[in-house]
Formats: sequence, structure tokens, C-alpha cells
Amino acid sequence: MVSHLVSTIRNVVGITGNVISLFLFLSPVPTFVRIWKKGSVEQYSPVPYLATLINCMVWVIYGLPMVHPDSTLVITINGAGTAIELVYLTLFLIFCHDKKKRLKVLLIALVEVVFMALVAALVLTLAHTTERRSMVVGIIAILFNIMMYASPLSVMKLVISTKSVEYMPFFLSLASFANGVAWTTYAFLPFDPFIAVPNGLGTLFSLAQLLLYATYYESTKRIIAARKETKVEVNLSEVVVNGNHDPKKTTRAT
Repeated sequence: MVSHLVSTIRNVVGITGNVISLFLFLSPVPTFVRIWKKGSVEQYSPVPYLATLINCMVWVIYGLPMVHPDSTLVITINGAGTAIELVYLTLFLIFCHDKKKRLKVLLIALVEVVFMALVAALVLTLAHTTERRSMVVGIIAILFNIMMYASPLSVMKLVISTKSVEYMPFFLSLASFANGVAWTTYAFLPFDPFIAVPNGLGTLFSLAQLLLYATYYESTKRIIAARKETKVEVNLSEVVVNGNHDPKKTTRAT
């Protein structure tokens, strides 16, 4: 009776985690809409998307029936996440005008795909029980899951130095926090250290991002307002200069 109740709660939390994870994967959509409109990636970093891609791929392997049975909820959401991150990285490559940066992102993505293919082949070939396969892939998953949650740290450094959260998407941080809480809860029904450890740490990383956002939100508004005011003044100056040099208003000496 108790085990059935725990199993039911676990499934409910897992489904909730899937929904929250989907929101996490879709949270950068406003960022890429802005990139699309401006035709440039500006100062946005590809690191979170590269980290999320390899994280999703390793969890897809972890969720395979021959690796960790009864993990359908893990494999479905991470399969969707892999596809979504590939779309983001494709858009990033299209709108990145720095050839060196574009090549670097492409090479890293290719290395990630090749690496995960090798991991899958080696685990399925050399480890002959689901327990051993789960342990090997689980350890790798912990490393990459922490990497995904910690990937915005580079952006956090930019936030602190510029006192602006303009390039640290709020919804990505919020979704990461909710995702960490949901999957940490899921990991205790029953206890799965490979899910609990990275998502517990991820919750703390995401909380730090939200606190940073709250700290610099007001200063960000002031910086953006000042930038717009400066832009208006520059445009007005150009109008005045162009007006003074209007050829229709000048007379030629005869």
C-alpha cells in the first residue's frame, strides 16, 4: 500500500517535472525572438545551450530501458530537450557574425554528439548489467547536469561587472530553479543519488541567479533608460547637422 502510494506520488512529481522542464527548455524563446529581430546574437552566450544539449543527451542514455529501467519520464523530456537545444544552437550559428565564435560553437556541438555516441556504445558493450550501466552513466550525468546549471555563471560575472541583468534571461533562471526543485523531489521517491545531487546543486545555482537578478534589476532599468536617452540625443544632433548642411538651403556664388 505504502509503496503503491509512493509510486503514484513519484509519477505525479515526475510528470510535473516534465512540464516544468519543458518550460525550462522553451524559456529562451524570448531571447531568440530578440536575436531574430536584431539579426545578431549580440553579447548572448552559447554556453547555456551547449551545456543543456550534452546534459539532455546523457540523460536520454540514462533513461534507456537497458541502462536504467522504468525511466520513461526521464527519457521523454530529455529527448524533447535535445531537439529544442539543437534548434537554438542552429539559430545561434545563423545569427552569429563572428566567424571564429561560430566555428568554435559548431565544433563543440559536434564533439558533444560524438562523445555521447561513444559513451552509449561503450556502456552498452562493456557493462553487462543495468546496475553498472546506471552507475557509469549516472556519474557522467551528474557532471553534465551540474555543468548545465552552472553554465550561467559566466553570464553572472558579466552581470556583476556591468551591474546589468540585460543579458541574463530571467525566465531561464526561474525555470531552472523550478526544474531543480521538482527533480530533487522526484529523486527522493525513492532515493536516486544520480538525480538528487545535480538537481539539488542546480537549485542552489538557480537561486543565486534569481537573487542576482533582484539585486541588479533596478540598475538595469536605469542603464537601459540612459542608453535610450543618449540614442535620442545623438539622433537629434544628426538631424540638426544634416539640416545645417541641406544643399537646398545653401546658395551658390555666381
